[in-house]
Amino acid sequence: MPNRLAEEKSLYLQQHGDNPVDWYPWGQEALLRAKENGKPILVSIGYSSCHWCHVMAHECFENDYISQLMNEHFICIKVDREERPDIDQIYMEAVQMLNGNGGWPLNVFCLPDGRPFTGGTYFPPDDRGSGIIPWPQLLIRVADYFQRNRNELEQNARAIVGNLTASNQPVEASEEPINTTSIIEAAQTIVGQHDEKYGGFGDAPKFPSSMTLSFLLELRGSATINFKHQKLGNKIDQTVKSTLTAMARGGIYDQIGGGFARYSTDAFWVIPHFEKMLYDNGLLLDIYTKAYLRYRDPLYRCVIEETVAWLERDMRSPDGGFYSSLDSESEGIEGKYYVWTPRELEEILGKKEGSKFCQFYGISEKGNFEEGKSNPVLPVATLEEREKLRYFREKLLAARYQRPPPAKDKKQLTSWNSLAIRGLSEAGFYLNQPQWFEIAKKAADWIWEVMRFDKCRFYAVHNEGETRFNGYLNDYVFYSEALLSIASKAEWVHPGASKVYIDRACYIIASTIAHFKDGESNNFFFTSDDHEKLATRKIDWWDNAIPSGTSSLVHCLSSLYALTNDSQYIEKLISLSRSYSALAQKVPNGVPYALAGLVSDAIGVATIKIKGTGNIDALQDELSQRPWRRTFLLRSDKHQPAIYQLCIGTQCLDPTDDLGEIVNHLCF
Repeated sequence: MPNRLAEEKSLYLQQHGDNPVDWYPWGQEALLRAKENGKPILVSIGYSSCHWCHVMAHECFENDYISQLMNEHFICIKVDREERPDIDQIYMEAVQMLNGNGGWPLNVFCLPDGRPFTGGTYFPPDDRGSGIIPWPQLLIRVADYFQRNRNELEQNARAIVGNLTASNQPVEASEEPINTTSIIEAAQTIVGQHDEKYGGFGDAPKFPSSMTLSFLLELRGSATINFKHQKLGNKIDQTVKSTLTAMARGGIYDQIGGGFARYSTDAFWVIPHFEKMLYDNGLLLDIYTKAYLRYRDPLYRCVIEETVAWLERDMRSPDGGFYSSLDSESEGIEGKYYVWTPRELEEILGKKEGSKFCQFYGISEKGNFEEGKSNPVLPVATLEEREKLRYFREKLLAARYQRPPPAKDKKQLTSWNSLAIRGLSEAGFYLNQPQWFEIAKKAADWIWEVMRFDKCRFYAVHNEGETRFNGYLNDYVFYSEALLSIASKAEWVHPGASKVYIDRACYIIASTIAHFKDGESNNFFFTSDDHEKLATRKIDWWDNAIPSGTSSLVHCLSSLYALTNDSQYIEKLISLSRSYSALAQKVPNGVPYALAGLVSDAIGVATIKIKGTGNIDALQDELSQRPWRRTFLLRSDKHQPAIYQLCIGTQCLDPTDDLGEIVNHLCF
């Protein structure tokens, strides 16, 4: 019999709609019921494409005996972390404080008022000798302890909330903004963690580390690296190239259909958890574009082209926005949609060509995955050999579309869409693909029309025709950064359009400051001032799988000051720089995207004012040849003779009709 979740909009909640568990969605009804019945609350948090969330659901939440225990002793609440990252942040931090680690599924036991007292992540249904307590045993223990030792649990909850509040204190800013020494030391720390054998950072599991790579690529173009720290520059080159190449050749990249999975389960990038997230692919489009401009590796261009094709083919909504994710499972089996046997390939491609494809893509009788199946990787083939196999990849992709597909989470998130918009905008311009830029622009316009309310407030989620939930800090700031990317290139294909997007970005940042800033301090909260009141209102400094909203704000403020010469933007940027100076010295890995923005600002944001009939296509062609500082193209007086004027920051050169002179000054 369906439970309350069956009618919810969230795919993740719907996936639990047939559980025998008496689930509630997050809301006042569940909290009131807990207080009325004097029961503890179980808050279970996950997302639709999460492999281990599915495993625990199948093993525990579909089990009648276990569900009976849950219903008898607890008020059970299911939360989609992608819709409610605010709730997820608080309970995740609580579990990390208790256990030293976290992850999803996240299962937290709380007092009837929602304050947590214990919790964990995945729990098996029985004892498997792993040292993890079985879920039914834990349920019985917690229920019994709640009845016998309520006062002790009250003390635990009070201490946890106190620690959450204490960890949420404003960052103590340095007296001076961040300096070159701190930036160089941060980069040295980061490249020192590079895995020189396999690329990436650290050991398994391995994540794309997009923000870290963004910082290194931004720093690589600075005069400090080019003239004073060439050895570090060489190390940055090695780190970035080995990581991006290993990912592009590995199994974390979908060699048949394009796009990246969330992370690799091994250190070699061979076997991923197969879920594909919109945010990873938006961020990686931007990274591979920057890397292609610097290193001109044609493999990177292939990755960009194939990832854009996947986004357009599989992830784009008819309204112009983008869906959130693809599940790791199909037919209840992780990776089944993506893996192959030699026999399958020979049936599709023919014996000779199938054997050849297996050789190049590491597909063997033994297999590199489960049950003799292989996830395609491309360890040694040359780019020419890869290109010759394009036709066979297309045949395999067509065959793969005949398989039952992974579930697609069709909710559209303002923040994740904004990351995809920025990646598409950058790739479209620098690879001279105006149709990609048009896709980005259409998605940006869709957000403005559909996700906006009260002049310049934003919703976080659009699903099944309905907009929901107050936008979070990253919804506002990621969207502003995406609009600025559109604005910087709009004159290329839409003369006169840049001002519209600059103005929108200004309005959004004003709204952000009004609703998210912590009074006179440098801190920005993750939730707005009129958001639902939770156990604590989290301050948002740290980059994680996506940049923090505050890190993204650094990029926005830098661009807006260069565009408007409005002192409020530089004042706020300097203020944030003082805070990031302190953070970079302590945990540089925690704030790389902010450091990327500060380096970009130090290099200098460029604006090229094109007056009259200036040849913007020639300028685009020049800009696509090598890496440049962040650059905005602005056009005015299009009926006058061609004149260009370059400004770097707020310092402007004399107008000239010589495009070559502009390009020479634009170099780092």
